[in-house]
Amino acid sequence: MRLDGRVTIVTGAGRSLGRAYAIALADAGSAVVVNDVDAESADSTVAEIVERGGRAVSSIGAVGPAETADALVAAAVDTYGRLDALVANAGVLRDRVLWKMSDAEFDAVVSSHLRGTFTCGRAAATYLREQGEGGRLVLIGSPAGQFGSFGQTNYAAVKAGLVAMARTWSLELARAGITANAVVPTALSPMTATIPAYAELYERYLAGEPIPASFRHDNALGTPEDVAPLIVWLASADAGDVTGQAIGIGGDKLTLYSHPAELDAAYSDGGWDAAGIAETWRSTFAPQAQHSGPPVRKAVDA
Repeated sequence: MRLDGRVTIVTGAGRSLGRAYAIALADAGSAVVVNDVDAESADSTVAEIVERGGRAVSSIGAVGPAETADALVAAAVDTYGRLDALVANAGVLRDRVLWKMSDAEFDAVVSSHLRGTFTCGRAAATYLREQGEGGRLVLIGSPAGQFGSFGQTNYAAVKAGLVAMARTWSLELARAGITANAVVPTALSPMTATIPAYAELYERYLAGEPIPASFRHDNALGTPEDVAPLIVWLASADAGDVTGQAIGIGGDKLTLYSHPAELDAAYSDGGWDAAGIAETWRSTFAPQAQHSGPPVRKAVDA
């Protein structure tokens, strides 16, 4: 799956998943604009890409402001003469239960993940439409946005919003040949390490131990490098007919998520009263009610 001659922006590419995406894209032949808020981390990713024979340039700045997004597109065009894809990965965590979450903690996550993806997507789409050769927008979601996640009001909300954003952009940009998809990754990372159930596993992973097969299969937990092939494919010409999708990947598991759909419906001529709603809920809807939180699968440590 080659990306020779293509140019891709990857936000938040200084470490972990974003770094893996940038390196995999470069290994496949794409030139990469490596964005990160930390210059040392971004330059380290660029250095590794160059050492592997690839092409990359860094563009430093926190995503969110339109100026950062414009600078990223300019870096691609000024350095490599074009732009073909954006991987909107950057964002921060500010975990706290609802009644303890401050405005600042909520706003920081919204600004980086949701506004940052919006401004970068807008800048990229504007240029890609003018360039007139199609393009690829890849937005990074999370299981938290699909199922909810305790202590992550801000993060779950923005990740759900990003999937809706990708679906909306797939409609708006179809005539221009620009695809928009959401990737829902699950991998061991500094963010995963904040989940108590995976903290010890993450430390063992950092120490060089292999990830147990049961975690890779049952919990879809692998390395950042396990996620990167999906990014490469979505950025390629081969995925030109794939748009508006939410696709999960992690460890040994590849997942296609459904669009929200009605599970069932009931009708009452002339409308409903509260008692009728209560009866229909108990008799018809309650057995089909959806549970919050990701599916719980106990992995055997083997």
